[in-house]
Amino acid sequence: MRFELHCHSTCSDGTEPAARVATRAAERGVDVFALTDHDTCEATGLPVAGARSIRGVEVTCEENGRTIHLLVYDRGHGLAPVEARLGATRAARVNRLRVMAARLAQRGVTIDVEPLLAVAATRSVGRPDLARAMVAAGVVTSMKEAFSRHLYDGGPVDVKHQALPLVDALALGRECDAAMALAHPHLYDERSAPMARKYRAAGLTGIEACYGVYDARERKRWIEVADANGLVCTGGSDWHGPDEAQAQPGVDFDEPRSAALATWLGL
Repeated sequence: MRFELHCHSTCSDGTEPAARVATRAAERGVDVFALTDHDTCEATGLPVAGARSIRGVEVTCEENGRTIHLLVYDRGHGLAPVEARLGATRAARVNRLRVMAARLAQRGVTIDVEPLLAVAATRSVGRPDLARAMVAAGVVTSMKEAFSRHLYDGGPVDVKHQALPLVDALALGRECDAAMALAHPHLYDERSAPMARKYRAAGLTGIEACYGVYDARERKRWIEVADANGLVCTGGSDWHGPDEAQAQPGVDFDEPRSAALATWLGL
């Protein structure tokens, strides 16, 4: 089966409307689809032709001072406890972007973020929005340059999220019997396996072992971590739009892993 369990729309930091992202998934022959915008369920659960569509969200969390992203999927009981807390997270994102813009100004780069924030009532805003504004203003030539020079984690412009502690996000997910997985584990590298072991009993029962841009070697690495810790292997492209270098929507799983993933999602 082909799954797409990690992608973004203009409801957060993607460049295409949610309906278009869903259409792309259908065009790619996706069997199970979840839109997982950052800290918002605004458009999740859209129907996808020929596919099962489930509600999902990528929750920004904090663990030991570092940002961790948790993928949360509705197994049929709704995500009300999670959604109730995400409003505060979105408000923090607005303030974060303003502070980053001020730090950019101190570096001689002036970006007016207010047009970006004008839509923040209906969607989540983040660093990719700021990076695209920098490209549009001509102060950098690409989003990659914006991040490598200014916006990278821990860099001179970056501001930490006022994020939910990971353990609290997992507790909210457990309230609604959600399926929860660690997103893009390569970003946490050697910390991913210990986190998987530490938080499995708290509800972290999946890991994104088949992330879109992983080659065969990288997938094998994270599949081994999943198997060693009794976790389900999930997968998605982390699609943000056609103008960014990334995998196309849809990740293929063999029959045993497809069956395990479908059961985990409550399908």
